Amino acid sequence: MNLRAVDLNLLVILDALLDEAHVSRAANRLNLSQPATSASLARLRQLFGDPLLERAEGAMRLTPVAEALRGRLKDLLADTHALLDLQPEALRTVQKVVRISTADHLAIRIADQLHRLLSETAPGIDLVFQPYHGAVGALEALGKGAIDLSISILPTAAPPITREEFMRERWRVIMRKDHPAATNFDLDQWLAFPHINVSGRGEVRAALDDKIAALERTRRIALVVPSFLMVAPLVQRSDFLSVIPTLSLPLASIEDFAIFKPPIVLEEFPIHIAWHARHDVDVAVQHVRSTIQGLHLGEL
Repeated sequence: MNLRAVDLNLLVILDALLDEAHVSRAANRLNLSQPATSASLARLRQLFGDPLLERAEGAMRLTPVAEALRGRLKDLLADTHALLDLQPEALRTVQKVVRISTADHLAIRIADQLHRLLSETAPGIDLVFQPYHGAVGALEALGKGAIDLSISILPTAAPPITREEFMRERWRVIMRKDHPAATNFDLDQWLAFPHINVSGRGEVRAALDDKIAALERTRRIALVVPSFLMVAPLVQRSDFLSVIPTLSLPLASIEDFAIFKPPIVLEEFPIHIAWHARHDVDVAVQHVRSTIQGLHLGEL
């Protein structure tokens, strides 16, 4: 068998399937969709030339081949984890450029803290931050090897891409500190002043406007900009308001602004970190990933 032709991430899925003996439960455990997990099972069946899971008496059970694979698979995955968990002394000798795709405001919050931590644990790892071009672009770049990690909103991902939740992001209303709406801020105050909308495609209307319309209210979007980084300087010298993610708030000058929770319910949303299966055993990429996931970005 040509090992280079095998998607090693399938082994992680196989481990969950053999443990659960149930496609839906394995999918939930892996944070994958049921169709994606079923497709992976089909590939595994083809790879091993065996059904692996078969239906019997209204439930699924492991075939003899699957039972024989189970222990050896656990050993293999344990060895892989051991490889990733290199001793600090060994990690300090790694020489690698790791390329990360993320939005500008996320890069600003992450880059400095990440570099400082890596300089202590893995000084031979250099970082390249690349522009984020949407979920589809991130998945394509991971597949082509143009980037090693993506930190972004990825609604779906399937093998050979692994996606994990990095954090939950929240929305905040931002305005200048002495803004008239900052006194007794409420829905009426929020809608009484012009808003800045952020859209990389220049869209005037956002999903937020549907929520406002459901209240039989409207807002005036007087300015559309392509980046959250543009919002703070613009609201600081005007009567504009805007709704932006907490990671876009200007921490260095936060005292110059009034920050509020939105006066309507806006759901939190996940930020994901993702990588291709080819990097499952790449110690540099996995060390950068785990370091990112341990960052403390603060809450506002």
